[in-house]
Amino acid sequence: MATDRGTGTRDGTGRARGRPRSFDRAAALEKALMAFWRHGYEATSVSDLTRVMGIGAPSLYAAFGDKRTLFDEVVRVYGDTYGAFTDRALAEEPTARTGVARMLREAAAEYTDPAHPYGCLIVHAATNCTSPEVQVLLRERRNAAIAALETRIRADVAAGLLPAGTDAAALARHTGAMIQGMSQQARDGASRKDLEAIAEIALAVWPHE
Repeated sequence: MATDRGTGTRDGTGRARGRPRSFDRAAALEKALMAFWRHGYEATSVSDLTRVMGIGAPSLYAAFGDKRTLFDEVVRVYGDTYGAFTDRALAEEPTARTGVARMLREAAAEYTDPAHPYGCLIVHAATNCTSPEVQVLLRERRNAAIAALETRIRADVAAGLLPAGTDAAALARHTGAMIQGMSQQARDGASRKDLEAIAEIALAVWPHE
């Protein structure tokens, strides 16, 4: 449990000399991640963050910087944890198609997991956001994921695993649209089974050599 209490001794003048406030930084960061994931960047205020993180504003600023800097760290942590399944699928599966199949099926499970907010933080955190910097940050991450998939598809085309005429860019963007759409559907109440059905239809459009 995070704590934010100063302890200290008295100096020669009788005034309290406090020690630096301490708390579980990782636990506080996880709570901030959940707040941003659930409500989005704009709707999550500093007071909301200090309340859910269990720390005071001075401790938040000292440990994480301002709200924007904290959000940048949250996005990195999300990509390394809850959102890591996409990169992992492409890295571990032998072909782009099997990687995408795994990615979509795991998205169906991840986006509907009741242990955390539904959908994807990278897709939804900038909803109704007036910060151009935050919009750019999340857009660049989404586009980077599509670019990585396109590169993998092109490699499979070159290796003869996909037909020579395959439109790698369009196929990668189609997958990106499916991922983003599944995230929104999960936020709107779609079940894991519903999303798995969408994933199977999305895979049916993939060409075969």
